[in-house]
Amino acid sequence: MVDGYLGTMTTEERTLLHLYDNPLPEGHWEAPDAVTQAGISAAVHVQRKHVPRTLKRLEKNSELITGQRHVPGAKQRRRVYGLTPSGRERANLLREKVLSEMVFKDGERVVLSSLRKGGQMTLDLLSHIDEGNVYYENSVISPVSNPEGTASLDAQAGENLVRRVLARAWEDGKITKDEQQLISEVVNFLGMHPDRVRRLSDEARRTQNAPPPEEVYRDMIRQALIDGEIMSDEIALLTTMREAFGIDLETHHQLLDEAREDPILDEVTSTYKATLITALEDGMITSDESAMLATLRKNLGISDDKHASLLAELLDRDD
Repeated sequence: MVDGYLGTMTTEERTLLHLYDNPLPEGHWEAPDAVTQAGISAAVHVQRKHVPRTLKRLEKNSELITGQRHVPGAKQRRRVYGLTPSGRERANLLREKVLSEMVFKDGERVVLSSLRKGGQMTLDLLSHIDEGNVYYENSVISPVSNPEGTASLDAQAGENLVRRVLARAWEDGKITKDEQQLISEVVNFLGMHPDRVRRLSDEARRTQNAPPPEEVYRDMIRQALIDGEIMSDEIALLTTMREAFGIDLETHHQLLDEAREDPILDEVTSTYKATLITALEDGMITSDESAMLATLRKNLGISDDKHASLLAELLDRDD
């Protein structure tokens, strides 16, 4: 969940604005981290798991181009993203609309564009505005690619994972080379700023509250399973974690089963589930409620199978 004005925008809209301000360089063999999945997820304040779905939608609308480029600091070429001419046109219209908004600063109504500092990214500017269109000098919400600031609830889940991995690594008072490699891979996967990691590391070293390695590993699996599947880069990360923590395949399969039985719901599914719970408060779903839920499913992209699964889970809980 994203706070402030940014929370009133869709992930797709935030992605369009981010890619508009960070164009994919043409004819270059190198591209910035900002246009990778990790860079996009950090900038638009959602977990990386949610980014592919948005990118596929943009690509289906012929608004997105992809490629493989070298990214500074990365060992291998990584997939990068940019906007097509139609994508840039749509993003520009959205940007002009947003920048023409009237906001409150020091009690006075001003045009948002007048508050933009030279070279400031649109999403960074919007991060200073709350849901009531009030502008603050300090950002309401900060991406994990920034060293400080409060991150979105989605990003906080990633911070908690890093914090637990660090606590585990600091248990014996030092971080080994293998542990450092694991931490680097997790951090790169999340697009987290090194200074933010150092702060989390200091916290973990001071508290020395190390969770069992199996618990950290299961948390990572649950994060990976948010959309129902584990992607290739997540498999690679899990393999690195498994080797670093000394988790055998039998334990892996056991933890995988546990993670599937107790999944983390994505924001869209959580929203639909909350509405479903409300509809079931009197023990039944009326025809009006059923029609409303069908419309909500269509708007949120919730499948009938997912609806049936959530409904069965809620009804089983009441029995």
